[in-house]
Amino acid sequence: MANVNTNLAASSILAGRVTSFCHLALNAVAQWNDARITRNALLKLSARELDDIGLTFADIEKVAARKAY
Repeated sequence: MANVNTNLAASSILAGRVTSFCHLALNAVAQWNDARITRNALLKLSARELDDIGLTFADIEKVAARKAY
């Protein structure tokens, strides 16, 4: 009679899923932080400075939310 041990495979799959979840969560936090830094930097500019770079205050959220990847 054959005996098959599948506990190791299940543990490996679970570890891979946990690692993948952590990686996705860290990437989401990094993207949120990049958008926050961009938004704060643009909000410190005056209307004239924004006009010099071709933006308005209405464009700030759109620019901050744009993905860099």
